[in-house]
Amino acid sequence: MSHLQPALTHWRLPEGAAVSGQVDTGLINTTCELRVGDTVVGYLQRLNTSIFVPAVHEDIAQITSAVASAGLCTPKIVPCADGSLWHEDDEGGVWRCLTPVGSRTMVAFETLQHAQSAGRLVGRWHSALADFEVPFQSVRAGAHDTEAHMAGLQEALRAHRGHRLFADVAPLAEQILAGWSATPRVGELPQRVIHGDLKVSNLRFSGDDAVAIIDLDTCAYGTIDVELGDALRSWCNRASEDDAPHFDVDVLEAALRGYADGAGAGGLSGAEWQSVVPGLERICWELSARFCKDALEERYFGWDTRFGTRGAHNLARARGQAGLAAQVASARGEADARVRQIRDEIAADS
Repeated sequence: MSHLQPALTHWRLPEGAAVSGQVDTGLINTTCELRVGDTVVGYLQRLNTSIFVPAVHEDIAQITSAVASAGLCTPKIVPCADGSLWHEDDEGGVWRCLTPVGSRTMVAFETLQHAQSAGRLVGRWHSALADFEVPFQSVRAGAHDTEAHMAGLQEALRAHRGHRLFADVAPLAEQILAGWSATPRVGELPQRVIHGDLKVSNLRFSGDDAVAIIDLDTCAYGTIDVELGDALRSWCNRASEDDAPHFDVDVLEAALRGYADGAGAGGLSGAEWQSVVPGLERICWELSARFCKDALEERYFGWDTRFGTRGAHNLARARGQAGLAAQVASARGEADARVRQIRDEIAADS
């Protein structure tokens, strides 16, 4: 990490601040802890500019200002000594410094209380941004255009029939396309500010309480089925993304009860509540399609060398998400019933 130390000269940091090690829970941006002795005083990150543009920092500054004004804990960008929000090095690398929040990151919830606390935090975060109307500088067009992702999978199947994994990918792709075709469609929903990647590891905890949402590069205007669908596909899967899935409907209920509490009276409409389970199923099929395509194209940016090749790891991810989608589809009736119960309790109390 010593080669990163010169980058710190662009910030006014506490005396003795040094890069102490890389955080390995993320696949997109390179993140390193900054410590003074045993105390974490910030994080140094290198932005993945193949996905995000530097102007994303202007979006993050706006979002965190609004969230902080609502009384919520949030990471903030530490301006450089010259006042800029990021530093670009001689090789074109884009760096930023962020304040620390919370005391630990989880990769899976250990209790239903963790899920409920996470849901409550997300509900409060959405509520804090309910009136946010600033246009985003960084926009990922088509990030959740599910039909386009399905079309992309079909094109990859046509283009890579000679790929060594084709015989494994093709039947899985058929399952994915059929599963998406059978997924209930959601009507038009209002646009909200969403985080866009609320996996477990993007929440910071203090003790058993979720206290802050991190990795804000993906914030955008979107719909709640995408937002909570992506969150719940991570939260409700008791297995890792690389293993055989285990969908837990009790986690879903706990998380959504927490969300309802955090969002309060100005929370979701009836149609938005109704969209949650179809949104969860949708995101699982969408991700499985993306991973299948990546398996054939060998191009996903992050992978685990234990699988031997990039394609093999992506195939494992695709199988995991497709299996999770199938489990959600099988549990759709029960999951929908629990969501309706929460929605009806809210209506009765209002």
